[in-house]
Amino acid sequence: MSTPSVILLLSGSLRSGSSNETVLRTARAVAPAEVRTVLYGGLAALPHFNPDDDAEPLPGPVAKLRAAIDEADAVLVCTPEYAGTLPGTFKNLLDWTVGGTEICDKPAAWVNAAAPGRGQGAEATLRTVLGYTGADIVEPACVRISVDRNAVGPDGVITDPGAREQLGRVLTLLVERAAEVRQDG
Repeated sequence: MSTPSVILLLSGSLRSGSSNETVLRTARAVAPAEVRTVLYGGLAALPHFNPDDDAEPLPGPVAKLRAAIDEADAVLVCTPEYAGTLPGTFKNLLDWTVGGTEICDKPAAWVNAAAPGRGQGAEATLRTVLGYTGADIVEPACVRISVDRNAVGPDGVITDPGAREQLGRVLTLLVERAAEVRQDG
């Protein structure tokens, strides 16, 4: 029996019950049996990025973030857009990844859960920063899934079959790319 692929789920929102968390909870619910998802919950605990602190020993929350990225086979992001870009707290998380090598060549994708016509600024910034860190952006897995609050069950998971199928496909694409990376490595 093979070891399941691990996909780290990163939410860019601190708000409880956000659409972004709803998307990631749904990804966990629809993950194929050969996939283990890990929802990162340390965003609020990360210190403000300071290059002087990006040295061993790393601050505890930063070390945990980097370990979570390192242990994952792929990364899936769902983040809101604030003022035309990424929220400051999520940009801070990404800034902490620049000095490490954990995300370099790691398959990564995002789901844009913003209302139609919104979220492009966050996507553009995410693409820039992930590209700068050397992440392997899996283009077909970068999708838009608007969250209709009427299609969210009491468990906080999307009930719409189309959205669920699309998220399953995103996870499959990330797992396939991670397998290719393992074969090439």
